[in-house]
Amino acid sequence: MPITDYLERNRKLYGDEIALVELNPQQKENRKITWKEYSLIQPSNEAPYRREITWRVFDEKANRLANMLISRGVKKGDKVAILMMNCLEWLPIYFGILKTGALAVPFNFRYSSDEILYCAELAEVDVLLFGPEFIGRIETIEDKLSKGRLLIFVGETCPTFAESYRELVADCSSQAPLVRIEDDDYGAIYFSSGTTGFPKAILHKHRSLTHSAQVEQKHHNTSRDDTFLCIPPLYHTGAKMHWFGSLISGSKAVLLRGTKPEFIFDAVSREHCTIVWLLVPWAQDILDCLDRGDLKIEDYQLSQWRLMHIGAQPVPPSLIKRWKAYFPDHQYDTNYGLSESIGPGCVHLGVENIHKVGAIGVPGYGWKCKIIDADGNPVKQGEAGELCVKGPGVMECYYNNEEATKEVLQDGWLLTGDVAMQDKEGFYFLVDRKKDVIVSGGENLYPVQIEDFIRKNEKVKDVAVIGLPDKRLGEIAGAIISIKDGMECTEDEINDFCLGLPRYKRPHKIIFADVPRNPTGKIEKPKLRKMYGMEKLVEFENEG
Repeated sequence: MPITDYLERNRKLYGDEIALVELNPQQKENRKITWKEYSLIQPSNEAPYRREITWRVFDEKANRLANMLISRGVKKGDKVAILMMNCLEWLPIYFGILKTGALAVPFNFRYSSDEILYCAELAEVDVLLFGPEFIGRIETIEDKLSKGRLLIFVGETCPTFAESYRELVADCSSQAPLVRIEDDDYGAIYFSSGTTGFPKAILHKHRSLTHSAQVEQKHHNTSRDDTFLCIPPLYHTGAKMHWFGSLISGSKAVLLRGTKPEFIFDAVSREHCTIVWLLVPWAQDILDCLDRGDLKIEDYQLSQWRLMHIGAQPVPPSLIKRWKAYFPDHQYDTNYGLSESIGPGCVHLGVENIHKVGAIGVPGYGWKCKIIDADGNPVKQGEAGELCVKGPGVMECYYNNEEATKEVLQDGWLLTGDVAMQDKEGFYFLVDRKKDVIVSGGENLYPVQIEDFIRKNEKVKDVAVIGLPDKRLGEIAGAIISIKDGMECTEDEINDFCLGLPRYKRPHKIIFADVPRNPTGKIEKPKLRKMYGMEKLVEFENEG
């Protein structure tokens, strides 16, 4: 059934129970609240800014937005974009769009003005709802963006070039609009990470959204007794689809704005969170704080926390070993997925398989996997090749990009672009991104393997390995390394440590610098290649 049916079911069954909580520890506590349906709860002077809504209010807000959009001419098949930071309004707006029969089109909050305009035109967006953080970016392209599009501002002081969300929905009906939605209707357009230029638009049907919810609930046994802590951005399939487990189970979720370890522990403690999805950098920050004594487990109520899971990137086994030392009773899972496969879960480790930490896991609920060579033939078990997945969550296409679609969709299989291998027990291991493989003197170097090794050094906080141009070998491995706070490390120390690697895998260049990651925790290797690779190439060309 369409994902919107679950929201309407929750309204009927659990209408007066809390559905969503927003915590903003960085928000000034004296901020004036004008929306009567939101409550500001401050148990103590240290309590964070907090808002909450019930399942009934959630559904009513979605219905009001849907009826407003319909009154403004939005119809089935139109596209409505969301450009907002995580907040209590985000998910009701998302569901309000779906209830009209239109497609929800979430935008990355890091998009520049040019990228916002590009994505709006690529996805043929009819309406854009945006938050106060984006007024400046929208204003610079307003003359082009507003042509044929309705711009709606979600915030307190509406700019002159947009209409106010609050005013538009104030008098709209809270009853569900009479729009029939089928599983085969188009439901959403998401955007790729844009690692090869501007993003591609990823088209999904409603059945994809529903399947992602079922996958999440089944993988993590989300029940009515659980409370999910959501920290990553909701525009991304990962965060939203993990929250879908709460939607199916009718349980509470908490949206936390802030990633500091003390914010996370405080949210888990105050809201009695049982499931937390972290990105690798946040888990590392928590462990570092615990190691230094800046954070003390006994200062918080954490006994109810049962599951910590990580996705969006390879997870160093050493990190989980450290985590289990502090939290021996925690279940752990890792999830693999792409926006093209409607987010996390097409491959997952499974809480029962913690002995296989380092693997991305086995095919998820309803999914199939295979590994192929460059000619499209299955590889032998234990050999590396491109990971392909097949299941109800595979995208329909790259919207308005037939050529790119043909490159990745073959007979229902999605070619992920990730290099993987399968061991004798049937577990899949991610080797690297196909485009990140370094070819050095005819040898294939997989950066993830080198990164996992270097992370074992107790002084290393984060590391990224990229290919640097070399006149003799074509490419060499360069390691950009971030050192833990309060520690010092030299190039010689790293080189000595890397003697544990085969000679051909050892980095030829060590660079001490910050490792940039996007909002979903993935290393921004295109940015690093631009920063270091191109500069190096110019040096080589000048030397020649």
